[in-house]
Amino acid sequence: MLLACVLLAGCGGGSEDSKIAFASDRDGDLEVFVMNADGTGVTQLTDHDDWDRKPAWSPNGKQIAFMGNRDGDDEIFVMNADGTGVTQLTDNDDGDWHPAWSPNGKQIAFHSDQDGDLGIFVMNADGTGVTQLTDNDDYDGFPAWSPNGKQIAFTSHRDGDREIFVMNADGAGVTQLTDNDGRDGFPAWSPNGKQIAFDSSRDGDLEIFVMNADGTGVTQLTDNDDYDGFPVWSPNGKQIAFMGNRDGDREIFVMNADGSNVVSLGQQGIPSSWGG
Repeated sequence: MLLACVLLAGCGGGSEDSKIAFASDRDGDLEVFVMNADGTGVTQLTDHDDWDRKPAWSPNGKQIAFMGNRDGDDEIFVMNADGTGVTQLTDNDDGDWHPAWSPNGKQIAFHSDQDGDLGIFVMNADGTGVTQLTDNDDYDGFPAWSPNGKQIAFTSHRDGDREIFVMNADGAGVTQLTDNDGRDGFPAWSPNGKQIAFDSSRDGDLEIFVMNADGTGVTQLTDNDDYDGFPVWSPNGKQIAFMGNRDGDREIFVMNADGSNVVSLGQQGIPSSWGG
């Protein structure tokens, strides 16, 4: 852990006081945890008999949205940053997954199969005003807001395999960004809005890539025999956290935004948000 601290610029992970939210099954089922950007100070926030996962920091760092299976199907919940005040935001017989806060904190995007196939929806931060943004026969999922709040990147099967698309925040202007025979998923905007990180199987196994926000300039950041996925940008845009299966266990790693200086944080889990 000392080596990780040195490599992460004095244990700051490049973003002072920032924290990584992640899901881990270290206690027997998936729960939500947070930790410092260097892997220290791990705190468990949820403790429930069913799964809690996909935590997402609110822009002001005061709340965390997450998905949980507490009522028999997957729903979206929100809690205070210390794990108190859990409130259920969605409640229907189908599944709601992958919450993503708008940059102004007023809305949460998510994907749901409440219309029969998987699509992108948005709601107010208190769970009211649910609006469907995409509607097609294949699935659309894993929404990610652009930093200026004007666009949402997402993953879709609408061209026959999993690719990354972008649309306006109201669902109009859908544009395909990637097009290959592999699987592209989990888009994540850089804080300056100029790039999108994602994971892809285009080289035969799952690796982390980055591209310009218009889909040009695709660059591979990781390259190993096991899979790397679920990229998450640091708040200052200098680093990317991700989950790697390099030693046979799902561990959280951090690297520079250009793919250099890969460091294991020594924690098992899947990162999904870096903020706080």
